[in-house]
Amino acid sequence: MAQNKNANQKESTKKFGRGANACQMCGRKQGLVRRYNIWLCRQCFRENAAKIGFKKLN
Repeated sequence: MAQNKNANQKESTKKFGRGANACQMCGRKQGLVRRYNIWLCRQCFRENAAKIGFKKLN
């Protein structure tokens, strides 16, 4: 019984914290750029920054 209870808890989605949000393109939860409501991980952001309208200053 105790194992079944723990399994149900793991299936529920997170409501807050680092694991609650994921990259819109690849689903990665680490390195998420949330500023300006971008919601991409840093790797996807670097690949698509020019398409979005960002440009490097250096």
